[in-house]
Amino acid sequence: MSDFVRSSERIRRIIARAILAGAVIIGAAARAEAPARVVSINLCTDQLAMLIAGEGQLLSVSHIARDRRVSAMADLAAGLDVNYGRAEEIYMLRPDLVLAQEYSPRATLAMLRRLGIPVVTLPDAATFGDVRANMAEMGRLLGREDAAAALIAEYDARLAALRDEAAERPRAVLYQASGYTSGGDTLAGRILIAAGFANAAAAADYGTGAKIPLEVLAMLAPDLVLTSEPYPGASRSEEMLRHPVVAALREGRRAAMTDHDWICGTPFVLRAVEHLAATRAAMTGTSE
Repeated sequence: MSDFVRSSERIRRIIARAILAGAVIIGAAARAEAPARVVSINLCTDQLAMLIAGEGQLLSVSHIARDRRVSAMADLAAGLDVNYGRAEEIYMLRPDLVLAQEYSPRATLAMLRRLGIPVVTLPDAATFGDVRANMAEMGRLLGREDAAAALIAEYDARLAALRDEAAERPRAVLYQASGYTSGGDTLAGRILIAAGFANAAAAADYGTGAKIPLEVLAMLAPDLVLTSEPYPGASRSEEMLRHPVVAALREGRRAAMTDHDWICGTPFVLRAVEHLAATRAAMTGTSE
């Protein structure tokens, strides 16, 4: 083989390696590029995304995000397009990222993935640490780590200020539609503790969310029964909230749960703690 041929082969190998290296660099840059067209189909990812996303990055949120009874960011959501979580409408938006939660409809998520649309599901938050972790993950997914870090720093400072070992802890029970309660291993249960209450349902071995019979609720005789504001119209599941046993327990000391601050693992859970701590202070005659 002539020197010319050898030299040509060497040059071709060098060029090929350079092209390959360039492709790797370009691919890594593409993977690191923040998604420009983001759609959220879950109330909780809606709110985390609205808190962290950049200008024009969030195309659409779920229609529930505009419901003031359950959304802490209904005003901001009013300025965004909404979706109903249907795969067809989401596909037409041409998103490069869809945000969902682990309880989002599996059929919808599977269809979107089959259509080649990236879908990420965030876990439900059961602790204050989970809230923090989901904020950090949202920042990473959106390429907005700095915005998430600033939000987390504010959250950490407020949470630290709220931690207080209450000398007197009134016993409280969360009592929702269909007799649903939240035990000690839930975010709502931990909000109770952070606000200076004892969770009477947890003391009765309700660790997670479950239905609590009226008889058990009566036997617990909590100092406070927290219920949500009923929706307009008739609902059999909410009839239990008007039962004479519940009415007797909460008479003179009912505190309606602020649903939109409690429902999702967002920084707004700290506002729920603050409001509930004020209720405890009024009950016990102590300062917050």
